[in-house]
Amino acid sequence: MQTLDVLERRIRSAEDLQSIVKTMKALAAVSIRHCERAVVSLAEYNRATILGLQAVIGTQAEGESGDAFGLTRAGRTGAIIFGSDQGMCGQFNEQIAGYSLARLSRLVSGPDQGRGEATPLLLAIGARAGAYLVDGGYRDARVLPAPGTVQSITRMVREALLVIEDWRMNAEVTRVFLFYNCRASGVLYQPHLERLLPVNVRRASRKDSRPDKDAWPARSVPLFTMERDRLLSALIRQHVFVSLFRAFAESMASENASRLAAMQAAENNIRDRLAELKAQYHTQRQSLITSEILDIISGFEALTQTPSAPAPAQ
Repeated sequence: MQTLDVLERRIRSAEDLQSIVKTMKALAAVSIRHCERAVVSLAEYNRATILGLQAVIGTQAEGESGDAFGLTRAGRTGAIIFGSDQGMCGQFNEQIAGYSLARLSRLVSGPDQGRGEATPLLLAIGARAGAYLVDGGYRDARVLPAPGTVQSITRMVREALLVIEDWRMNAEVTRVFLFYNCRASGVLYQPHLERLLPVNVRRASRKDSRPDKDAWPARSVPLFTMERDRLLSALIRQHVFVSLFRAFAESMASENASRLAAMQAAENNIRDRLAELKAQYHTQRQSLITSEILDIISGFEALTQTPSAPAPAQ
């Protein structure tokens, strides 16, 4: 049976761990809120970009592709998988890595596969996601650190854009996909696939694609004086930047949602363990007190017991 000192140390350790878990829960909740605000703030900017694309595409002659990046030729496929560097987030990295590898195998071998398609080039955001990709057979996957705050997302978007540009220039990559976890509700999230390049400007220009948000608000499309190709290229670059930023923010929110759920489960386990330890402590302490009281009573009775008189001599 454990001594009272051992039980006291275990109770203190559990209480310290409970305090850490509560702090991590609070930090995860705050991070989720910051990421949500970032995604909402991007929505109006992205809407303006889509409206600009609609205005430019509306002036193109029939049959023009509107491909400002020259990505209509066949080539290799690149993919960016958004994971995490930190642990304690449940199945977050394992889920997105498994989903990405399964979808990539279908995308590369699907009907839209380009001629001469080679093994996809992968970029992992977060070392833990990169480890799962290596285990999946992609030992040449590149890894970038995951941003720790919303403020650092912009820098990581630039890093990812440099990798994409390197793919395009040196590896003839013409298709780039994004794989990231997207929050559903509360602490729930689900894997999401988005095609980053080539930008489907034709689809973006359809007024029936998202009529409530992306439909042109006026009867006529505005005119512009800037060279059309330069304007289209600038708008597409902005759209790509916003898409990457949104993927980073959604992934961070999902990571913290998963961490929040894991910390909640850990807090419940710690609470149960604390209750068990305290019950053992009180039981052990009561047994020790009872034993001491019995020893005192026995000693008192031994001291106060009247000695029997000696028998008379015969």
